[in-house]
Amino acid sequence: MTQETDAKLPRHVAIIMDGNGRWATKQGLGRIDGHRAGLRTARDTVVALSKMGIPFVTLFSFSTENWKRPADEISGLMKLLEIGLDDIARDLKQHNIRLKHLGRLDNLSPLVRFRINDIINRTRDNNGTVASMAFDYGGRSEIVDAVKRMLKSGTPLDQVNEHQFERYLYDPDLPEVDLLIRTSGEQRISNFLLWQSAFAELYFTETLWPDFDQIEIDKAIEEYVRRSR
Repeated sequence: MTQETDAKLPRHVAIIMDGNGRWATKQGLGRIDGHRAGLRTARDTVVALSKMGIPFVTLFSFSTENWKRPADEISGLMKLLEIGLDDIARDLKQHNIRLKHLGRLDNLSPLVRFRINDIINRTRDNNGTVASMAFDYGGRSEIVDAVKRMLKSGTPLDQVNEHQFERYLYDPDLPEVDLLIRTSGEQRISNFLLWQSAFAELYFTETLWPDFDQIEIDKAIEEYVRRSR
């Protein structure tokens, strides 16, 4: 990309990683195999965006609504995280990427909570791209939780404004989303980063998440650069 293009790159890219199950079905595999492939793509995508100089990347990993999925699929996904997060931590450390978590942790098993907190602590001193994992996350829940924290803080009514409110979101340091990508052909934001995506450019692709490679990343970024902000 040219120097002019680099100047127009999004500061914050958020991705709704959709299509793992459909990808697995097309391959004649089980849904957990799709999630395993999707986890690899998530790692590769974060590293690729980091190399491009994108400072913030947020991945929608598991929504509050996903708890309604079949119990065996949820169990398999949690087991996958227990095993896979350790490898991801090494990759993020190698590429100077810092991991953060968005969402709630109280519904997760103690082991999954430990794995998530461990990788956050292991990458805390990295000063490259900040990769946020939205796990057990919902945009409406984040706003409701922020309201509760604001009320609990005793903020005077005449001091309530957008800037003040943002201090009570899950991560007050997370900037507004510039580019929101959704894979698999669905064209909705599904309760993802509702506050932060108010002015985001939306990009939808038919590509299923496990097939979202460097070529697809370049297409999304190039489309963003072409748009007038």
